[in-house]
Amino acid sequence: MKTYMAKPETVERKWYIIDADGLVLGRLASQVASILRGKNKPTFTPNVDTGDHVIIINCDKIVLTGKKLEQKFYRHHTLYPGGLKEIQAKKLIGEKPEEAVYLAVKGMMPKNSLGRTMLKKLRVYKGAEHIHQAQRPVELKLK
Repeated sequence: MKTYMAKPETVERKWYIIDADGLVLGRLASQVASILRGKNKPTFTPNVDTGDHVIIINCDKIVLTGKKLEQKFYRHHTLYPGGLKEIQAKKLIGEKPEEAVYLAVKGMMPKNSLGRTMLKKLRVYKGAEHIHQAQRPVELKLK
């Protein structure tokens, strides 16, 4: 018996839409990362992008558990001396909630060129409107 290896040109991609209203950020991000990688399909191959497209709406209604709103900080460095920039999770979710969801999913993707390619299939929107009606996305309820 041979092991099935998917080929990039034979992968069939679907479009999913996820309503993030009331969902916990980390749990949402881990399930979305799994869909983007294609781990929910029987044809999953680690070295091929077999994932689907994901649209996340209502990300401004995302929930963080515990004291993460006050204690969690998003940090990055500008590569200049003293260039550490940080923003509190409460402020980031208030101003740019789509950035918080994007960073959470990005942190759960592989850190290589394949992971960056898979991440391009993620679309995050603040409200309930999106511009992908032509793709006929299927609504996906997460646990």
